[in-house]
Amino acid sequence: MKIRYTFKNILYNQGQRVSKIMKVFVTRPIPEVGIQLLNDVLSFENIVTAPQDGPLPREALLENIKGVSAVMSMLSDRMDGEAMDAAGPQLKVVANFAVGYDNIDIAAAQARHVHATNTPGVLTEATADLAWTLIMSAARRVGEGERFLRKGLWEGWGPQQLLGVSLYGQTLGIFGMGRIGQAVARRARGFDMNVIYHDAQPLDAAQETALNATRVTKEELLRSADILSIHCPLTPKTRHAFTLAEFRIMKPTAIVVNTARGPVIKEDDLCLALQQGMIFAAGLDVYEKEPKVHEALLHEERAILLPHLGSATIETRNAMARTAAENIIAALSGKCPPNCLSCCL
Repeated sequence: MKIRYTFKNILYNQGQRVSKIMKVFVTRPIPEVGIQLLNDVLSFENIVTAPQDGPLPREALLENIKGVSAVMSMLSDRMDGEAMDAAGPQLKVVANFAVGYDNIDIAAAQARHVHATNTPGVLTEATADLAWTLIMSAARRVGEGERFLRKGLWEGWGPQQLLGVSLYGQTLGIFGMGRIGQAVARRARGFDMNVIYHDAQPLDAAQETALNATRVTKEELLRSADILSIHCPLTPKTRHAFTLAEFRIMKPTAIVVNTARGPVIKEDDLCLALQQGMIFAAGLDVYEKEPKVHEALLHEERAILLPHLGSATIETRNAMARTAAENIIAALSGKCPPNCLSCCL
């Protein structure tokens, strides 16, 4: 599937164009603000966005990045050495439309003198909001209750009906205390929660005090957390960080929430833990084999399932589009992109 590049006449009121032969390929439709920024600031003649709002097939990706100087990629696009070589030696930047970047081979980018970038910071608060949406929904069995009502099964209030677990005064455990983990911890103040966290990089004393947070071992996190919220990046060390071994340590009243990356949890084991009552509930926005969802999860009443909505607010997606475009603009202008992952080469 070859996508034809469309040529546009651009008014050059922002200075001279960077290069009249540079091409940019955006692998999925994004908010117009990002495309407009590329047009207005860099005055590209060749900018194309894949027309489908869905993952681009591998063959189409490799075909359409031939000859481009920049790719704005999504998490579903595997940007490895093969893809970079398919683009050609003029490729200068792969700008991920995401904070995660495990889809990009950073070593391959460095070897080819290609900048790799992401969009950190701009989606922190939106993702933290969604983590709390999942926490509260799982704790109070919101999905199960709504399905119960919509099926016409509700016959009125009952003292034993759909009992959930309390959040106020409980212990919030955070696995991965980066920007998003800290934002989730800040929101715990309103629930007067005790916050514990596990991260290879400790916060400084002032940050811990501000968040009322204590760093603990992973085992202590599992044993003590009433709510476990996952916010780590996906790395070889964090892949399948949560399996039956971990779920067996947790409280049977505990809730597991994942808004980070799906493969951090081994879904077969999560399903078994829910079925056997090792934990109370789970709230997921990401999945091990996304966009596929484990069949058992689809039938698990105590699982709250969302279709990767972590950053899905108008304001956040606009900010992501601007950030990704700014990374491209900087790289093609011969500057170090503000969010460079592969170092300035």
